[in-house]
Amino acid sequence: MRKLTMAELNRVAVADFKSTPKSPVVLVLDNVRSLHNVGAVFRTADAFALEKIWLCGITGRPPHREITKTALGSEASVAWEYAPATVSAVAALKQAGYQLVAVEQTTSSVLLPQFQPEPGRPLALVLGNEVFGVEDEVLALCDRAVEIPQFGTKHSLNVGVAAGVVLWDALVKLGVV
Repeated sequence: MRKLTMAELNRVAVADFKSTPKSPVVLVLDNVRSLHNVGAVFRTADAFALEKIWLCGITGRPPHREITKTALGSEASVAWEYAPATVSAVAALKQAGYQLVAVEQTTSSVLLPQFQPEPGRPLALVLGNEVFGVEDEVLALCDRAVEIPQFGTKHSLNVGVAAGVVLWDALVKLGVV
């Protein structure tokens, strides 16, 4: 076994990536305070060729060296938009027909293994603040909540890690990967 070379990875140029078809999924970052988490989400969005990231409220925006540190250039390849209030971005996505799913522990959240995204309908995953989670007003607009089963003492995952786990699961179930 050996690692693949950069040439063998067949990476696309940023300009070419921007014009390739994207997965029908957007991420909404609801007041995510860590710029490293924002960068990690950009990198994950690039890996899965997501449609867009919504950066909302206090969530940091490129260009910023702390985002770039973990994004490794993916902030240039992934489409993103800023909304001062998460609720306005979520309302616009709802109006556009997206299935809105909060990644949050709630009284009615569905465990990730039981979660089934609606086929043929674009998906928006809402990830909340590292301490406070998804805002209550935003949660009220979501169609459902999904929860990652956890067995340790902390009952939470890093925002970037949670995004990767839920995205992989959703894209497999949607038949994208």
